Amino acid sequence: MTENEPRSLIPNMRLDDLLAELQNRLEAVLATRDRVHALLDAVVSVGSDLALETVLHRIVETATTLVDASYGAMGVIGEENTLVQFVPVGLSEEEIARIEHWPHGLGLLGLLIKDPRTLRMAHISQHPESYGFPPGHPPMGSFLGVPIRVREEVFGNLYLTEKRGGGEFDEDDEAIVVALATAAGVAIENARLYEDTRRRETWLEASSEITTRLLSGAEPQEVLTLMARRAREMAGADASAILLPGKEAADGKTLRVVVQDGEPESWQSAEEVLVGDSLEGQAFLSGEPLMLGNPSESDVLSAIAEYPLLGPVVAVPLGAAGAVRGVLSLGKRPGRIPFSHSELRTLYAFAGQAAVALELAETRKDAERLGLLEDRDRIAKDLHDVVIQRLFAVAMTLMSAVRLVERPEASSRLQSAIDELDNTIRQIRSTIFALQTPREASAPSLRAQIVDVVEGARGHLGFMPGLSMEGQLDNQVPPELAEQLLAVLRESLSNVVRHAKASRADVTVRTENGGLTLVVEDNGVGVPAGGRRSGLRNLEERAGNLGGSFELSTPATGGTRLRWSVPVA
Repeated sequence: MTENEPRSLIPNMRLDDLLAELQNRLEAVLATRDRVHALLDAVVSVGSDLALETVLHRIVETATTLVDASYGAMGVIGEENTLVQFVPVGLSEEEIARIEHWPHGLGLLGLLIKDPRTLRMAHISQHPESYGFPPGHPPMGSFLGVPIRVREEVFGNLYLTEKRGGGEFDEDDEAIVVALATAAGVAIENARLYEDTRRRETWLEASSEITTRLLSGAEPQEVLTLMARRAREMAGADASAILLPGKEAADGKTLRVVVQDGEPESWQSAEEVLVGDSLEGQAFLSGEPLMLGNPSESDVLSAIAEYPLLGPVVAVPLGAAGAVRGVLSLGKRPGRIPFSHSELRTLYAFAGQAAVALELAETRKDAERLGLLEDRDRIAKDLHDVVIQRLFAVAMTLMSAVRLVERPEASSRLQSAIDELDNTIRQIRSTIFALQTPREASAPSLRAQIVDVVEGARGHLGFMPGLSMEGQLDNQVPPELAEQLLAVLRESLSNVVRHAKASRADVTVRTENGGLTLVVEDNGVGVPAGGRRSGLRNLEERAGNLGGSFELSTPATGGTRLRWSVPVA
């Protein structure tokens, strides 16, 4: 037995080795099976959502889990081969806050952008293209970078670093991430197609809603508010504003914010921006939509640049070049995908609706104003051709009847009625002139200003003065002369209040024979002898400077009669 023992150990050792190797291979097969199952679950997971930003974050999370990486990130490549978005995973909020800035797509990350091929290494710092990390960035060693393609176009790169346990990423890790990247490309394409479809649907719905509002006669402010909200929803922006031309400032033209939409508690938009210094102003002048990837790194201001943590901004003109009526401005939070050129084109077409809204509103106001003027002109013609002629005929009949009346009392009453008819005819003619006078709503007419002055004296006098206005005051009296007339009227009524002790006062303003005449009469105590005449001297000087005349007299019935007359140039 002793001699046979060594020979019996050799088969046992070989069997143990074979069993150990078989166990290792079985464990490797099981591990591969588990990783394949994990990969299949990951493929299903990344394709289960259609929101693009959610899909990107899920891809990075899934990749870090599959290869046991401590950190992962997705770098989205823009249209100029730069990183326009960085989606990190594995960093806490405190770690993110300590990082001075995200990578700009230089160094090793830039190499993957220029040469989109899988890159795997034991330590990042050993590569000659490595620039190091931004200040505040945690140290990272092992690295695996895989490009993600969407229809043969490189959408971005998947970066995985710092394999747990201090090891390196191996070929299996690389194969799994490459397989995941292929599935990720399909998921991203589906998400982009879904967002494009959703955007088109939103655009069609918004266009239909705005068109309905326009045709129903909605106010421009209401339509612009709807426009700002719908544009923000359509572009997935966090803030929006509509700017229209403002007042001329000392340092140039301005655009003022008339509509804003976003989170009310976070909104901090500027009320006004200079055309020459702002992104919106540049879009207003050029008539072309403009984008700004990061306002904090640009000298160009924006109307919504004060929006907290503002990221990409876009300014879209309302109208074509040469006929721009305003600007639509939208902004996103930092880290979000910038506006694409297709989004910009859609927004530009959509913004044309706002220009139509403004133009239709102006046209509608002009039509309403024209209709009002036509009505006023028709009423004036009816008064002139019908009412005045009938009143004049009645007055003529009464005048011929005066001679037939023998009793003095009846004759006096008829004469008073004739005088009243004459006054009525003059008042109607004055009304006709007022109806035929076109004026802007923002600029009160001379007649309206005269009424305001006379009514303003009512409280001081204790009674309402009589007022008669004759002639084309609003058409014939220039603004400079109108100001002089109003000043004289105020001074005259002030004298009645302070000195006349009257119970009645009458004001007459008329234009006739190329002249403007103001007459103020009262039944007061008259002008005392030796009284102060400084105020009256001022009225006389005003008339003299204008080439006119000033008279102050006492009628036979008592009181005071002031007559101020000047020529109308």
